[in-house]
Amino acid sequence: MIHIKTPVEIEQMKAAGALSKAALRRAGSLVRPGVTTMEIDRVVEGFIRLHGAVPTFKGYGGFPGSVCSSVNEQIVHGIPSKSVILQEGDIVSIDTGATYEGWVGDNAWTFYVGTPSEEWRSLCEVTRDCLKAAIEQAVPGNHLGDIGAAVQELAESNGYGVVRDYVGHGVGRVMHEEPEVRNYGKRGRGVRLQAGMVIAIEPMITLGTYRCHTLANGWTVVTDDGSPAAHYENTVAVTEDGPVILTQDERGPWCPMQGGADE
Repeated sequence: MIHIKTPVEIEQMKAAGALSKAALRRAGSLVRPGVTTMEIDRVVEGFIRLHGAVPTFKGYGGFPGSVCSSVNEQIVHGIPSKSVILQEGDIVSIDTGATYEGWVGDNAWTFYVGTPSEEWRSLCEVTRDCLKAAIEQAVPGNHLGDIGAAVQELAESNGYGVVRDYVGHGVGRVMHEEPEVRNYGKRGRGVRLQAGMVIAIEPMITLGTYRCHTLANGWTVVTDDGSPAAHYENTVAVTEDGPVILTQDERGPWCPMQGGADE
């Protein structure tokens, strides 16, 4: 069942969204060579709790972290660890969620660690642009297939893979609601969008194959061929006035690409 939010509820969700974005910016400010993903996790958890909210991911299905931190070939659900030390030239996807006053905000960003190769930076830039293109399609009367097609067309036209096994989702009182929001599809197909739907749109794009598998820890998803992946996400409300990005703070919905650049 798809939960349609009232305009008042959408307005209420903005606080959780803003905090989730602020937490993501805080995470990005820490990204640099030599930092562990556990250090980032601890700072973000403290930041979220300091603002009277709860890290949405912590304990979700047994997940041990407050953020997902996915490095290089890791697509999503990387577990923060003292043993994962960011290296010059890496890319790292940080996914943050905050539950505040009963509502969830969910967003993600892939940051540069130092200076990755031009090939890897281009992957990130195109994936970010896939998110922007998808958000433009989140208007009443369009279909979920329009969102998926916007991502797939841009990614594949640049020679990249589009992950099939993991998708976006509805967001509300809990992190994962219906519907599934795929990053592939055909225009005009799928669920018809209507005002009041709130969805997390999150392209997951790879430099090589889109095929993936989960590591032995039961969480971390990696590309089958070891190629890098990028992941960007915002929570978006479908309204009669067009798409409204709920995961934005006073600086807007977008983070710097460069880690360590937003202190």
